[in-house]
Amino acid sequence: MADLLITPISPVIGAEIHGVDLASGVDDATFEAIHRAFLDHGVLFFRGQEELSADAQVEFAGRLGELHVHPAAPSQHENPAVFVIRTHRRSPISNGNGWHTDVSCDEEPPLATMLQVRQLPRSGGGDTLFAGMEAAYAALSPTMRAFLGTLTARHASEHVYRGRYADRGVDDTDVSYPEAVHPLVRTHPDTGRRSIFVNPTFTVEICGLEAGESHGLLSWLHHHTTRPEFQIRHRWAENDIALWDNRCVQHFAIWDYWPDERYGHRVTVKGERPFFDPDGVDPPPSGLRLSPGRLT
Repeated sequence: MADLLITPISPVIGAEIHGVDLASGVDDATFEAIHRAFLDHGVLFFRGQEELSADAQVEFAGRLGELHVHPAAPSQHENPAVFVIRTHRRSPISNGNGWHTDVSCDEEPPLATMLQVRQLPRSGGGDTLFAGMEAAYAALSPTMRAFLGTLTARHASEHVYRGRYADRGVDDTDVSYPEAVHPLVRTHPDTGRRSIFVNPTFTVEICGLEAGESHGLLSWLHHHTTRPEFQIRHRWAENDIALWDNRCVQHFAIWDYWPDERYGHRVTVKGERPFFDPDGVDPPPSGLRLSPGRLT
């Protein structure tokens, strides 16, 4: 604990954690300090780490909650809780190459994701963008907050997953992929803070609106939530570890390194069903000064 250093990256999201060796395990006091930083900053980066064993990564992630099983992709690792992230010259797709929160189509979407990147592209690239949805919500006018708080949205996955993992031997001809309806604004169960909960990958419509209204509002929200003011960009070093909160953070893993390879291990923690607390307290007006958005 005496050596633990938490350094914020931006005023709205992200912090680097120094002075801890996750491969050796952490005591309860250190874990609690990390957990508080996780809730405060949304995404944490652990620099200068050793390569984690599967057991060590699963043990740490498991302290946050029950581990999540991906609804579409096989593990490809001897430990089924470890999801292998590997993109190379023969890959038909790259996981995460678009703004999203992990598997938001589940009835109980993931709480957290923990990723260690073990191999980086030789030519550079492979950065990951993160965007803070609490800051995006706080920057809205009170009128827009009130309106969005009355809405729900449908999150679907068949258009994402059908045939996606055929190269891994998955025959999904008779598989039904998850979809769920979630509040468009969700309340964080641990902090009580509110955030926008839609993303371009899984959110397909806003319930109760005409198709044109739904498309127009979702387009504006996707533009708003991914503004640079809410973002940070992580340039990976070998064996860096990122831990992010899917309840209030979107991310985008950039595939700009073909034909080079990027490889890592990911463990995901199951979350709770999203909810909106109408009696909660809205955040104070944001200190961000945004240029006007445009509804398209």
